[in-house]
Amino acid sequence: MPSRHTACRITARPHRTIDGLLAAPVGTLYHGLETFLSTCTDRSPDPLGNRLSNRHRAIFTLIVEFGLKNRYLGHSIEVKPNGESMNQRRKHWPTAVDLFAGCGGVTEALKRKHFRVVAAVDNDPVACATYQKNHPTVKLYDTDIKRVSPAAIRNDLLGGQNLDLLVVCAPCQPFSSQGRKDKKDARASLILSAVRFAKVLQPKLIFFENVPGLATPRFDHILKKLQRRLGKVGYRVGDPEMVDAADYGVPQRRQRCILLAKHGSEPPQLRGPVTPEGARKTVRQALSGLARLQSGQKDTTDPLHFARDHQPIALERLSCIPADGGSRFALPEDLVLPCHKDYSGHPDVYGRMSWDSVSPTLTTGCTDVTKGRFAHPEDDRAISLREAARLQTFRDAYMFEGKPRQIANQIGNAVPVRLIEELTPTLREGVRS
Repeated sequence: MPSRHTACRITARPHRTIDGLLAAPVGTLYHGLETFLSTCTDRSPDPLGNRLSNRHRAIFTLIVEFGLKNRYLGHSIEVKPNGESMNQRRKHWPTAVDLFAGCGGVTEALKRKHFRVVAAVDNDPVACATYQKNHPTVKLYDTDIKRVSPAAIRNDLLGGQNLDLLVVCAPCQPFSSQGRKDKKDARASLILSAVRFAKVLQPKLIFFENVPGLATPRFDHILKKLQRRLGKVGYRVGDPEMVDAADYGVPQRRQRCILLAKHGSEPPQLRGPVTPEGARKTVRQALSGLARLQSGQKDTTDPLHFARDHQPIALERLSCIPADGGSRFALPEDLVLPCHKDYSGHPDVYGRMSWDSVSPTLTTGCTDVTKGRFAHPEDDRAISLREAARLQTFRDAYMFEGKPRQIANQIGNAVPVRLIEELTPTLREGVRS
């Protein structure tokens, strides 16, 4: 049963059904694991689709995470891609450290594209719980980045060798339009933490991702300080480049600022768009296969796919907003919010997404219709957490910890997985000696 992606052999002893845990014959296991391995090149937001149950997805994730070897009820399952163990192959993958990792979107993308993420840093306890659930083999420093020793990472996790890739996705709030009123936001300088890690870990390439506001004149002093300090330790910093995640396979309009720094030479050119205007992934494609829900309903097969229980007045307003991209300007006068009367600002509030376009930028309020254009294209409700996760290109098997509001925060703050996946050719070019 050959795969077009991976030459793979699976053996099991004895050859019979593994009752209670997988409830599937060895042959089904084989096919499922082949399907799982093939997702490293699958371009769909949820590569596994409905071909495997959530139980199978979780089992296969564990098998891959722990060296493609596990034992259940005395049955040994062993997978040997190309006659070499996955752990052996991973030793040759480029190494990476993920700073300000959040719930793990960047790590997810890098692992799927065969980078070996050795360490991650974040101080949000709920996001860290999600990260650890999905990436148990990565050393996670769940503390203030100022307390993390890059020397310990180098000595304990890299064997004294230089790092290949350092990822820095510092908090974006200080640079966003919402955060610009706070002139004393200490988080604005967190991006400079990269210098301390670069000096010790000596990565071949440093990848910075943030909001476009980072490159505005208001924060020019921070960028110049970053360039000057990195220059002193041997790095050439490229110019900030603005990209839209929608151009890189993400069904969402999301403007980002990308900055690359290369040790000893000029950084590589950023890869151009792979899904430009006319070829973009749509909301319809992203939400395909999910159950339609009304306010307060839940999909019993998916813990993240449930609809908020809206108040009657909110439901009355939503029922008056046209499907497929309608806005609050269609509301009759008696349903217009007092704060919106004679006010044309914030036009996306109470707006619906459009089926055949990309979604608006998801924020931490992505499941609240009062926070933006986050209403379902047709159903009278806000989008669900599952729908938000898909628009951020997380696979359905990705597990989130926390209460609904905390999960929405994690999803809204995440870097879209697909964006990083599509930029990995640039990253690989940058880490070549």
